[in-house]
Amino acid sequence: MKPALQLRINQQLALTPQLQQAIRLLQLSSVELEMELREALESNPLLELDEPDGADGATDAPAGADVVAELANGSDAAAPEPDEPGYDEPMDFELERGNYGSPVADDADSMEAQDSEPEDLRDHLLWQLNLTSLSTRDRAIGVTIIEAIDDDGYLHENSETLQSNLAGLYRVDVDEIEAMRHRIQQFDPLGVGSRNLSECLGVQLDACAPDTPGWSVARCMAAEHLEALARNDRARLCRQLHADAEALDAAIALIRSLDPKPGAQIGAGTAEYVAPDAYAFKHNGRWSVGLSPNCQPKLAINQQYAALIARARRDDASYLRGQLQEARWLIKSLETRAETVLKVANAIVRAQSAFLDFGPEAMRPLVLREIAEEIGMHESTVSRVTTRKYLHTPRGTFEFKHFFSSGVSTIDGGAASATAIQAMIRKLIGEETPARPLSDQTLAAELNKRGIEVARRTVAKYREALHIPSSNERSRLG
Repeated sequence: MKPALQLRINQQLALTPQLQQAIRLLQLSSVELEMELREALESNPLLELDEPDGADGATDAPAGADVVAELANGSDAAAPEPDEPGYDEPMDFELERGNYGSPVADDADSMEAQDSEPEDLRDHLLWQLNLTSLSTRDRAIGVTIIEAIDDDGYLHENSETLQSNLAGLYRVDVDEIEAMRHRIQQFDPLGVGSRNLSECLGVQLDACAPDTPGWSVARCMAAEHLEALARNDRARLCRQLHADAEALDAAIALIRSLDPKPGAQIGAGTAEYVAPDAYAFKHNGRWSVGLSPNCQPKLAINQQYAALIARARRDDASYLRGQLQEARWLIKSLETRAETVLKVANAIVRAQSAFLDFGPEAMRPLVLREIAEEIGMHESTVSRVTTRKYLHTPRGTFEFKHFFSSGVSTIDGGAASATAIQAMIRKLIGEETPARPLSDQTLAAELNKRGIEVARRTVAKYREALHIPSSNERSRLG
C-alpha cells in the first residue's frame, strides 16, 4: 500500500486538569474533602483558611446557606415568632449556630470521651484469662482459642487447626485444647467458645439450678431437638421429649431466656456519626434546604504571598504564579461543588416532600435521571453527588441515595416506591397476631387491596431486604 495523508475532522471530549479536579472533589465525602484540603493547605503557600469574623464572611457562603445561618443566629427576619402564621415548630432537632442538631452539654462531665477505645470480646476474654491462675503453657492455649473466637462468641476452628497454630510454641494434645476451651466457656459471657448453638445453650442451661422449671426438658431439647423447635412442631416435641404441654411451655420459656449469640453483647460496636452536608427544614410552611456551614472549609488566597509575585525573581515568580493558579482552580472547584450539592439536595427535597411530611410510606419512586433533568446535569454527576453525602431532616439523617428507589405500578396507574412498600410490609408485620403471622402471599394480597400490584416473590424479596424472617420463623410457640 502506498503511504498517504488523510485529513479527518472529529469531535473528542478532553478533560482539562480543572475539570478533573472538580469531578474528583465532587465525589469526596465531607471527611475526605477535609483531608484533601488539609494537604492542599500544607503544599500550597498561596492558600489559607478563610475564617471571617461576624457578618463579614456571610457573603462568601454558598447559595441557600444564608437561610440556615439566619435561623441559627435567631434573626427575626428569617425565623418568625411562634405566634406568627408562618412559624413551624422544629420536630426533632434545633438549629444551633455552627452545630446543627447537636445537643448542648450542660457541663464538661456530660462530654463523652472521644479517645477511649471500646472493649471488644477478645479484650474482655483476655482480661479474664489473665486473672485466672494458669501455667504459661495453658495461658498460650487459652490465648490461641480466644483469638479464634468470632464476634458472636463461637469457635469454628477445629482442635487440630488450633494444635497446628500452637506448634511453634508447644506441642499440645487435643485433650488439652478441649479442656481449656471448656474452661473459657465458663467465662463471661457464659457459653462463649462453643462450636454450635446446641452446645452454647447447653452450657448456659448447666449454669441454671436443676430445679428450675422446665430445666430437664430444655436440656434435652437444646441437645437434640432444636430443629423441631425451630419448626414449631409442638406435637413432635411433646412426643419425643415425653413431656406434656405445660412442661413444654416451661422448657421453651427457659430456652428463650438464653443468649444464642453471647459474644454479641460485648463490644457490639460504637455508633458511627456522620456530619450532614445539608439540612432540610420547614420555613413558612415550605420545605427549604441549606448547606451546612461546616460541610467544607472555606479557602482564600494569601494576599501577602500573592503580593510578592511582582517583586520576586523570575524563577520564584513563576513558581508562585503556578501556585496561585492552582489555588484559584481549587477555590472555584469548591464553589462549584457546594452549588451542585445544594441543587441536588433541593431537587430531592422537592421530590420527596411527602416523605418529610408523612413518613416512609409516602416515599415516591425516584431515579437519578429525574433529578439530572431537573437541574440540567448529567446522571453521572448526580450519582457522584449522592454518594456519601448526607441530608439531615426532622425524620433523621439519610444519605442522598436513600431517597432514590424503583417503582411498582399501582391500580390507578401511578407508582409506589420500593421504600414505601417496604415500610408498608414492616407495618403490616408489626401489627400481625404473633400466633398467626402473615405469609408472603397474605401480605401481597393485602397490598393489592391497597392498590399496589405486587407479587408474592416481590414481597419475599422486600421482606428479606428488611431482614425479617419468614412467617414460619416468626411464628410464636404457644
